[in-house]
Amino acid sequence: MTLQHDPAIRGFASDNYSGVHPEVLAAIARANGGHQVAYGEDAYTARLQEVFQQHFGEGVQAFPVFNGTGANVTGLQSMLPRWGAVIAASTAHINVDEGGAPEKIGGFKLLTVPTDDGKLTPELVDREAWGWGDEHRSQPLVVSITQSTELGTLYTAEEIKALADHAHERGMKLHLDGARISNAAAALGLPFRAFTRDVGVDVLSFGGTKNGAMLGEAIVVLNPEASDGLIYSRKFNMQLSSKMRFVSAQLIALLEGDLWHRNASHANAMAQRLRGAIEAGLADGSIQGVSFSQPTQSNGVFATLPDGVADQLRESFRFYDWDAARNEVRWMCGFDTEEADVDAFVAELGRLTTA
Repeated sequence: MTLQHDPAIRGFASDNYSGVHPEVLAAIARANGGHQVAYGEDAYTARLQEVFQQHFGEGVQAFPVFNGTGANVTGLQSMLPRWGAVIAASTAHINVDEGGAPEKIGGFKLLTVPTDDGKLTPELVDREAWGWGDEHRSQPLVVSITQSTELGTLYTAEEIKALADHAHERGMKLHLDGARISNAAAALGLPFRAFTRDVGVDVLSFGGTKNGAMLGEAIVVLNPEASDGLIYSRKFNMQLSSKMRFVSAQLIALLEGDLWHRNASHANAMAQRLRGAIEAGLADGSIQGVSFSQPTQSNGVFATLPDGVADQLRESFRFYDWDAARNEVRWMCGFDTEEADVDAFVAELGRLTTA
């Protein structure tokens, strides 16, 4: 095969743009060779259960899947009856970026609440937590939060506990979309279970792809009473991998040691470097007209730019508009972002904003 891209080029569009961490690639290669039972009855998927229990405690069960949308849709579906609904932030990935899959494929209604920082609170949940017993209304039975959020913000363990207690008191369950859960754990300085199982999260999606995997996430059932039928719904939602050992091997490589933490901590540090360099440029005048629209708490930086600058900057570095009407952009850092990438980006931003 002829190389089709320049491996030296990196941008700030998404942590999904990155390649696969070499240790993950090595794990896939080690799992290759010979025969293993298909559809999850292999030695690697069995080992993965042990690894997840080391992080989240005894009795949890992990269901490897192909991608984050599949994890969210299938996990939430297992928590709901046909008449159930999910309360989520309006910015949530399940609402904005999953092509309607939760409602089209999952078959459940989304009840969304606007938030300024991507985070729900008990008070915001109550805007949609009503109408139980009303046959004309989809029944709000699950609250779904994202950690870290789509706006790069973090819930503290105490905030998640308050949401879990609030949901449980009203007969609802708590789901956590953890596409970037490793970035959250690294930023908070907490083990995974401290802000999930220990504070009342029932089911979560565990992300691997954004943190160095080739593909693969997992639905992690923390409370067995909150989920039912995953062994069936994973199949009919087309998320059951025949050669599951290669999905499981990637997650083992991330989680068996500290690779997950090394990767996430580095991505977070590059986001802090990016923000810090821009703040320094604003202070000394080498950058002008840039402001930050969210705190930088994990591996994403959200900012607003002067008119026309985003498109000019994109000629050299790929990134996405977040709210084009406000000139708001999102810059994401990954496990493979280098200091030189950040420095070159900041230098070009300075040149464009002071020209």
